[in-house]
Amino acid sequence: MNTAVITDMMQEGMWVVIQIAAPMLLLSMFVGILLSIFQAVTQIHEQTLSFVFKLTVVVTILLLNGGWMMDKLIEYTETLYTLIRS
Repeated sequence: MNTAVITDMMQEGMWVVIQIAAPMLLLSMFVGILLSIFQAVTQIHEQTLSFVFKLTVVVTILLLNGGWMMDKLIEYTETLYTLIRS
């Protein structure tokens, strides 16, 4: 293994992390913004309200996309093991 291969695998690893984390982070951020607007309009300042909705969104995304996320991680790990063997 040379430096170029290691650099490429690190870049691919970062890309896999971004692909896996982005749906949860972006949707929870979107829900947080919507709830903040709702709380500002109605003057309800309850901290648990936003937490419960964000948690629900993240759990739903994990249930719906968990298989795809695991497939991406397995594919990346198999690629790493293949490169280590050679």
